[in-house]
Amino acid sequence: MEHIVKIISLQLVTHNVRRYRFSKPAGYHFEPGQATDVSINQPRWKNELRPFTFTCLNDDDFLEFTIKSYHDHDGVTHTLSTLQVGDELIIRDVWGAISYKGEGYFLAGGAGITPFLAILRQLHKDNKIAGNQLFFANQTMQDIILKEELDQMLGRQVHYLISREDSPYHKGRIDKAFLQANIKDFSKPFYICGPDQMVADLSKTLEELGAKADSVVFEK
Repeated sequence: MEHIVKIISLQLVTHNVRRYRFSKPAGYHFEPGQATDVSINQPRWKNELRPFTFTCLNDDDFLEFTIKSYHDHDGVTHTLSTLQVGDELIIRDVWGAISYKGEGYFLAGGAGITPFLAILRQLHKDNKIAGNQLFFANQTMQDIILKEELDQMLGRQVHYLISREDSPYHKGRIDKAFLQANIKDFSKPFYICGPDQMVADLSKTLEELGAKADSVVFEK
């Protein structure tokens, strides 16, 4: 089912990531971590569907996406970055396999943090975030999405990795050596989201390190 929704606010959260808030259709419901297929309600773009994850909470009176714009070609995310308040999107029914299965480890790469934002925000609101840890990999410090909020929610339980510049944080990527050095209990759930190759590599690596296949959660 399609719903035409109107943008009600826009905010730049990093140099290339924007927060889009828009009207919420009556009765529309999602679980934290779920997504929908989205298009821009313009003749050229209305049939160009892309998946985006909700980053608001289900009981908010608006819907929200937090989207990285890619400006190297004239595509959907570039065009999204040119929209203004009052412009329209088309959203569809919700879907998604990323859901919270208990206290564990969140492994995110770049814009892969977005499915975890609603989950972590809901846990924080419910005072159930303690015991979860986030490992968040980015190329540079300026790429970190919503760092201040993540620090506020997770405190010492958020760990940043930066791969392309020196920083106060671990230099490198989330790989086997990093996991072995930083994770003590591979029986807990693991939540993975990031570039396809990262998800594939980490799923295999976690299995090698003893994680059970049914405790590794990612978008299949």
